Amino acid sequence: MWYLAHKRDLPWRTTAIPYYIWLSEIILQQTRVEQGLPYYQAFVTEYPTVENLANASEEQVLKLWQGLGYYSRARNLHATAKYVSNELNGVFPISYKELIKLKGIGDYTASAIASICFNEATAVVDGNVYRALARYFGIFTPINTSLGIKEFKNLAQQLIDVDNPGNHNQALMEFGARQCKPQNPNCDICIFNDSCIALQQKNISILPVKLKKTKVKNIYFNYIVLISKNKKTFLQKRIGKGIWQNLYEFPLIETEKDFNISELNSLHIFQDISRKFEIKSLVLYNELPILHKLSHRNIYTRFWIAETSINNDEAISISQIESYPVPKLIGNFITTFFKLKEYGQKQKK
Repeated sequence: MWYLAHKRDLPWRTTAIPYYIWLSEIILQQTRVEQGLPYYQAFVTEYPTVENLANASEEQVLKLWQGLGYYSRARNLHATAKYVSNELNGVFPISYKELIKLKGIGDYTASAIASICFNEATAVVDGNVYRALARYFGIFTPINTSLGIKEFKNLAQQLIDVDNPGNHNQALMEFGARQCKPQNPNCDICIFNDSCIALQQKNISILPVKLKKTKVKNIYFNYIVLISKNKKTFLQKRIGKGIWQNLYEFPLIETEKDFNISELNSLHIFQDISRKFEIKSLVLYNELPILHKLSHRNIYTRFWIAETSINNDEAISISQIESYPVPKLIGNFITTFFKLKEYGQKQKK
C-alpha cells in the first residue's frame, strides 16, 4: 500500500519490456534517479530498441553516456546489446540464471529484470534495500563482505512476495530511497516505526555497517592543451584497463605532486611532447588544481595551454572537439575554455 501511494512516476515503471528495464537498471547503478533519468530518456530516444543500440559505435555510446561516470557500464551495455541482438535474435533471456550470464549484469540487475519482466520470485538487494533491512531488523553484519551479501540476499528472498515479485522489489527499493533515507529519515511518519529495531535502539545513524576497504590515493594530472593558430588541437584515446578507458583526452602528464612550470619543463615526457608538437609557449590555465573525486582516487588537475605549430593528420579542428566522448572533467574544461570563448579572451591578453 505504501508503494502505491508514494511511488515516483518514472518511465521504466510503465513497462515490462526487458530492454527498457535493463537499460534503466544499468544507468541507475551507483547513480541517483534524478541524475540518471535524463540519460535514460536520451538513450531511449536515440536507441529505441536493443538492435539500434547494438548497431551504434562504442564511441557514440560513450558520448551519450558522457558525464554519468563509471564508464565500464557503458562499454558493457554496448557489448551486451550486440550479444543480445546478434546471438539471441534481439530477445533477452527470461530467467535469472540466464540473465546473470550477460556482460555487466550481476545479481541485482538479473533479479530486477527477472522479477519485473518475467515474474520470477528473485529478490533484489541494492543500497536502498540493504539500508532498509539493516535498520528494520537491526543487522550489524557489514554489507560489503561476503557474509553480509549472503545474509541480506537470503533475508530479502525470504520476504519476497512470490505472487507479485516485481512490485515487491520495486516497493522495497523505493521505500529505502524515499522513506528510509541515508541521512535524517523522518522516522515519525514511517509505517514501521513501532517495530523497527534500529529506531527502538537508536541505531538509525550507524546502520547499515560498511567496512572501509578502499584507500583513496591522490594523483596529479597535467593536461597539455595544444592550440594552433589555425584553430586546431589534439586529443588522444585512453587505452588499457585504467579509468576512462576509450575516452578521449588532451596529452597527459601524470605526477605524484603539484608541478610548477619549470618542473614540468624538466620532465622528459614533456620535452618529447614539446618536440613532437613544436610547442612555442606554455601558460598555466588554472592556478588552483581542479579536484575530481572518484571512488578510489582524488585527481588534482591543471590544464596547461600550449601554443603550437601543429598542423598534421593527428590534429582536429576546435569546432569538432565536442563530438568526442571525454571524461566529465575534460568536458567541463572544454565548455568553459572553448564554448564560452574564454580561449579567445586569453589570446587577446
